[in-house]
Amino acid sequence: MEVLKSLKNRWNAPTPLFWKKVQSVGIAIGGIGAVLIAPPFGLAIAPYMVAVGSVAGVLSQLTIDEQR
Repeated sequence: MEVLKSLKNRWNAPTPLFWKKVQSVGIAIGGIGAVLIAPPFGLAIAPYMVAVGSVAGVLSQLTIDEQR
């Protein structure tokens, strides 16, 4: 239960500027990957782009700015 509280606190804490940029890039990569999966010819790299974008977005959201 403590782990869930810790994750919730980290999720709601302020995110450092660098990690906000990483989050934006991750979301963009994931979005592009999702678009590339949709056509009938779907590219082989598209699922990896979605996975990398998702992980980058979530992990950057969980970083905290301890100086604030």
